[in-house]
Amino acid sequence: MRRSAAFGLLLLAAAVAACSNPGDAGDTAGVLAVDDQFLPDVLEVDPGTTVEWKVEGDNPHNVVAADGSWQSPQVMERGDRFTRAFEVPGVYPYYCTFHGTPEGEGMAGYLVVGDVPAYERPERRPLPTVAAWTGVTRRVPGDYPTIQDAVDAADPGDLVLIAPGIYREAVVVRTPSLVIRGEDRNTTILDGGFELTNGIQVVADGVAIENLTARNYVINGFYWTGVEGYRGSYLTAHNNGDYGIYAFDSEVGRIEHSYASGNRDSGFYIGQCTSCRAVVENVVSENNGLAYSGTNAGGDLYLISSLWRNNMGGIVPNSLDSELYPPQRGTTIVGNLIIDNNNEYAPTKGLAGLALGEGIVLGGGQDNLVERNLVVNHDRYGIVVAPLPDQNLWWGVGNTVRDNVVVGTGLGDLALIGPWAPGNVFVDNRHAGWSTPPLLELYHGTLLNLPVVWDLRGFALLLGAGADQTFGYPPGSDYRTFPPPGPQPNMPDPLGSPPVPAVDVFERPDLDALEVPSLPAGTAIRGKEVTVSGIPVSDPTVWTVLFSLYAYFLPLALMGTWLALAVWDLARRHEELGRRRTLVWLAAIFLLPFLGVIAYLTVGGSKIPGWLRAAVVWGGIAAYLVVFVVLVAISGAV
Repeated sequence: MRRSAAFGLLLLAAAVAACSNPGDAGDTAGVLAVDDQFLPDVLEVDPGTTVEWKVEGDNPHNVVAADGSWQSPQVMERGDRFTRAFEVPGVYPYYCTFHGTPEGEGMAGYLVVGDVPAYERPERRPLPTVAAWTGVTRRVPGDYPTIQDAVDAADPGDLVLIAPGIYREAVVVRTPSLVIRGEDRNTTILDGGFELTNGIQVVADGVAIENLTARNYVINGFYWTGVEGYRGSYLTAHNNGDYGIYAFDSEVGRIEHSYASGNRDSGFYIGQCTSCRAVVENVVSENNGLAYSGTNAGGDLYLISSLWRNNMGGIVPNSLDSELYPPQRGTTIVGNLIIDNNNEYAPTKGLAGLALGEGIVLGGGQDNLVERNLVVNHDRYGIVVAPLPDQNLWWGVGNTVRDNVVVGTGLGDLALIGPWAPGNVFVDNRHAGWSTPPLLELYHGTLLNLPVVWDLRGFALLLGAGADQTFGYPPGSDYRTFPPPGPQPNMPDPLGSPPVPAVDVFERPDLDALEVPSLPAGTAIRGKEVTVSGIPVSDPTVWTVLFSLYAYFLPLALMGTWLALAVWDLARRHEELGRRRTLVWLAAIFLLPFLGVIAYLTVGGSKIPGWLRAAVVWGGIAAYLVVFVVLVAISGAV
């Protein structure tokens, strides 16, 4: 395991020494609950200190004593706080019931109060992984009444084979190299009843889960956390409160032939890994908040040959401060069909509303490759590189978008949102020619590559979408009542296929063999959105109209005022300047938007009083920035 629960005295002492200095009695100390861990996970304080836990993550969390003696409210969202004073010296283990265990696995922490005797954490010695099946099959319910009983009894390399039925369990897997398999994907079902947290939570290395359905869980369907080696094959995850199929802080994985629907955050998620070494292939994601979300994840991470359709938003690798290791970087997206991700009534939370009507969004990501995908019928943008504001503002930098086919988009087939966006390359994409900014592939290609984006309408639309989300649009749906999907294909020969643990499962795909997918038969291609001054007219919202008007008209008003003033002043001074200098200044004013006229009014020797020129130029810019800051605050970006 990457983060084992087996820690002895020396490791605890080292962790304590690395923590913030303890305060005096009566002080307050703080712990952040991010996604999905406590920072710091070991905190030393003096007796009498009040400890405050604050949620800074986008997932729900809580704080519960391992012995059950105290706890926070059951559900804490971003910004919520929980405080408790600790008077008695001792060691207080605690955990998040959604993402950890009372044994200290997953999202768990330790509070050390005062000078305590030598303390050793409860030790769990992780068993080694094995690469082959032991030949032992543990059957549920034939040999064991519950899945948890079979998993607890199993040795590394065993097969846990589950007969058809509905199992109302939240299973935690602590034994490595198990293969957990359902006899029938559609009738072997883990059901959380909208009360249990995770269908199967894996905290051991090398565990493979196959041919099962997980539905109606408050948090996740299938969840690996802090492991090395994982595989999910022929899984169905639907109507879960956060993610369908989720690998967090985990490396060396494969998710294949799986399906996700009706999950609030995203159908598939790989998060917080800088060397993920993982492949997502031949999956279907539909009717989720996002088709795929990958916060701060990358490094040999491949999304290939899959179908992402009818979600609120499409594929969204992203950078956020709510997890470790930002910015997101190094995801490869090749050979996918991304279609009709405009579903405003899909279950939703988090970033989904910002990505409504967009196929692929690189949100504050860096050094990603988007190649040979077919992106069809999106209300806003087909493929967009955009900044993403959180505690920091993460810019899209160094991404490559090439050889994609993009059709049927409302506002722009391709979009680059700035104003700062260095190193992004758009080249050889086949599309209708609509882009934001115009001539995107000319100014941000291989021969000419500008580091800035002069057209701010895309950024304004992003802020408008943030304001929409703050005020309840898109509406989304309740994941608990969203229609469930139909049957999905079973794995071949589930009763006879030899089990293979998830050891050394990563293999780089042959990207050269992947082609642009074909358009499904009978697909109607939508027309371009009718816009007025960059504003969509078919279904505008108050905030997108306001932000777009601001981004479009106020710069024009400022430019028009400055131009009129500068030309009028040059007309008065033409005899003083002479024909040549007058023509040079006119050329600068008309050919260098904004820069030329600002240069003339500031250093061109104008006879207009200096205070008036300063008020018109710098006062106008200051007014623009003030309004911009107000709109950013309204959008919820800060």
